[in-house]
Amino acid sequence: MAEKELRAVVLRLRHSLSSCCKSIEGGEEETSGLLEELASFLDSISEAATSEPENEEARKNAVELLLEIQSFLVSSSTPNQAVVDALSFELPKAVSKFAGVSDRCLEIADSIIDWFVGRCNPRDMISILSEALDSLSTSSDPGYAAPLLTGLSKVFVSIKRHHFKQAKLAVPVVLNVLKVVSVELADRDAERVLLFNIALAMADSICVVSTKLDRGESEELQSLMGLFILQIMALVSASIPSEQSGCTPLVSEICKLLPRCGLTYLGLITESDVDAKISIVTKDKEDDIMTSFPDMKLGASLSVIWGHISNEIAEQAGENMSALKDKLQHNQVQRWEAIGMLKHIFSSVILPWDIKRHTVEFLLGITNGSFTPNCHNDEPITDCSIYMPSLFATAQAITKVIMHSPDSTLRKNSFEALKRASFFIFELLHSKSTHVLADTPIPERIDILQALITNSDSSSISMTAILLDLVRGELRKETLPKKSTNEGVDEAGNHGSPTESAWTERILELVELVLRPPHGGQPSFPEHGEAVLAALNLYRFVLMKELAGKTNKTGVLFRKNLLRACNEWLVPLRTIVSSTMADPENDPDEVAGMLNPIELVLYHCIELVEQNLSANPDSP
Repeated sequence: MAEKELRAVVLRLRHSLSSCCKSIEGGEEETSGLLEELASFLDSISEAATSEPENEEARKNAVELLLEIQSFLVSSSTPNQAVVDALSFELPKAVSKFAGVSDRCLEIADSIIDWFVGRCNPRDMISILSEALDSLSTSSDPGYAAPLLTGLSKVFVSIKRHHFKQAKLAVPVVLNVLKVVSVELADRDAERVLLFNIALAMADSICVVSTKLDRGESEELQSLMGLFILQIMALVSASIPSEQSGCTPLVSEICKLLPRCGLTYLGLITESDVDAKISIVTKDKEDDIMTSFPDMKLGASLSVIWGHISNEIAEQAGENMSALKDKLQHNQVQRWEAIGMLKHIFSSVILPWDIKRHTVEFLLGITNGSFTPNCHNDEPITDCSIYMPSLFATAQAITKVIMHSPDSTLRKNSFEALKRASFFIFELLHSKSTHVLADTPIPERIDILQALITNSDSSSISMTAILLDLVRGELRKETLPKKSTNEGVDEAGNHGSPTESAWTERILELVELVLRPPHGGQPSFPEHGEAVLAALNLYRFVLMKELAGKTNKTGVLFRKNLLRACNEWLVPLRTIVSSTMADPENDPDEVAGMLNPIELVLYHCIELVEQNLSANPDSP
């Protein structure tokens, strides 16, 4: 654009601004059309400038036009309030589109929006800026949002009433913009970080305002900001660059805000703080604000994991990671809750593997060693089954890490984490420290195990194997009950009812779930290899123990059960194993490594069953 053309454009802008002012002051009907023409004119200029990022002349011309608007607004002939209000509906949005042209354009755009913030009704400006942000979130360049976000941050300080209501209007729009930013600006790290920092500055401003309000609204505003920054934590962590250090300063800024919003690491990792904030924010049952925070629990878990990654980050949150881990190690219920919260990280498909690696380390750390169970002494647990879904979901999510991680060390550590998580599922089923499941009948415990195994998807086969191994371990620890000699005491010296023993007929049902799947068909290899081996080991262990103890508490020695095991489980399985090993398309070494242990236990089981059938042809 030549100098002459620039003057023509400036003159046109002046004329357009002047025409809008006169029309607004005179209450003319064409005001709306004139404002639209002004916005369209400015859009054409900003689009031309941004389409040629290397054009130095275009950038200078954009600066000149923004300076002309700024001069018009701050001149001695400043328009009246009616004109200011009318222009506020178009100019903030229009000038924000120049933000991507140059740093100077961003600076002037900030100044213009700041001018409107200082002269318009704060509540009106929140609506205007939010609507502008909402439209920009779908534009080709969300980087334009910076001056609008800055203005929104400033206007909150000016609000006198209904802070919580106004914040709820803006928060969904801001989060939507940040969601777009985290994807669209992934290769423009400086702009992305700038926008996230502006959003955090807004949260900080609102937290400052909340300290000056009455307790009720202060609590509501802090709770809303708590959920807001947890959602931002999830977005930031998901958009982390390959170099972890590039994200750390931004994460530190988020963690600084945690205590100001009443959030603690213990409350986050056990979900209690998150639930408390949700309860406060959603007092209006018809409010759909919670749809804006789909990843808040992921953000809660990540906040703690970032503290585990960096002591400096933990210190920013006012936390001591060693004290947190020690508390989780020695509090059974809180440990269950923490493991359950980690499912959000393990199941995420957008987080870097490095974060999942640190999460596995954290899980291993809080489950390491021997613990003295310590539940809520003042509040006895009435139903431990509420923890089962989360623990099971975590175990399932860990199996996906094992299956898909490209790092062998992470896969190895994840398998150990899977064993620990599965152990706590078993611990929950058999825990006597909770004073609940100790009184749960064994059949009901087996029902739960059956449900866990039956509802496992193909990625949870490893967990099925671990659960069966844990059952076998529990049976090994328990003295095999013998025939009772007097009420309440058996020959082995065990006190209590025989129903307290895990040695029941239901054990065979667990074996059958794997060796003869309830949905039909036979186990397949290699995917079912671990589960099949665990089931065979469990069956062989029970069979040998019952034979050695001359008991039949599980019913494994009944002839009908021996025949069923032989004809429906073991012999068909032998056929599958043989055909798999003989298949020329399979790698011989890989097949041998997987099936040799299975074949060894399988043939031993068949031998034991056939010997017992032959030795006792007339047994029931």
